[in-house]
Amino acid sequence: MPCLLVLALSLWGGNRKILRTACISSTVKPAKHTRHRVPITAESVTAPLGCIHAAFIFVMTMYTQLYNRLSFGWNTVKIDMSAARRDPLPVVPFGLAAFAATLFALGLAVGTTIAVGMLFFIQMKIILRNKTSIESWIEEKAKDRIQYYQLDEVFVFPYDMESRWKNFRQVFTWSGVPAGDGLEWPVKEGCQQYSLTIEQLKQKADKRVRSVRYKAIEDYNGACCPLNRGIKTFFTSPCTEEPRIQIRKGEFILATRGLRYWLYGDKILDDSFVEGVSRIRGWFPRNCVEKCPCDTETDPTPEGEKKNR
Repeated sequence: MPCLLVLALSLWGGNRKILRTACISSTVKPAKHTRHRVPITAESVTAPLGCIHAAFIFVMTMYTQLYNRLSFGWNTVKIDMSAARRDPLPVVPFGLAAFAATLFALGLAVGTTIAVGMLFFIQMKIILRNKTSIESWIEEKAKDRIQYYQLDEVFVFPYDMESRWKNFRQVFTWSGVPAGDGLEWPVKEGCQQYSLTIEQLKQKADKRVRSVRYKAIEDYNGACCPLNRGIKTFFTSPCTEEPRIQIRKGEFILATRGLRYWLYGDKILDDSFVEGVSRIRGWFPRNCVEKCPCDTETDPTPEGEKKNR
């Protein structure tokens, strides 16, 4: 996806605040305000319009030039690219090279229209929902947490005003400056500025409770698609940017989620590791580890395993 809106937690003056940032072409750019969203949306509108205009010119140019060079026989159609059958001759020569270049430019214009047009629809979807991709994932996990523990509570997303027009007006204002200062935002009635942060802390605590301790029974070198771990493990390697971790026999890993043939977790570090390395986490094959006997009866299935099977 060319542009993804993500959520980041920031500490300001000892208080947890919500800092919404934008990721453009895989580059995270923090912003005190969301002023960048309006120019990005405007650009995603004007760029396809300009490409549509250019495509129309290219099509009409090729049509007129080819029409003047066509000659019809009884059973044949001949195109003479050497000269046009018109008087006076065209000011701009249009030979075979010009035709190829125009056709190539037409393809670029159509491709840009489709790609940037999709970006516009993605931007508008985010603006009308007032919900970033990461925030959608947090909301989904909140509902799963409540359903899993059968809790008598309802998570309400604080930034959705339940009106697409109100969400739209938060970004597109007469002053050109969106609502909010990057740290404090208009929230739904009954919510507060820290509603999303509190839910994230609950999810972090729940993640620690539901984690399962595993012990490595075989070495794993951290290969993305290991050939020596079985054909199913090779073909079901997770298609994510998250890293793989090297494990050695006897090491302990705290798994938090998993697939059928892979697990994701944090390696339990000891004093032998290099100072400054706070945590090592990533994916590793399931057949390289076994569940610790003390956790077999008490610990539940790693988070996300049932969903990803």
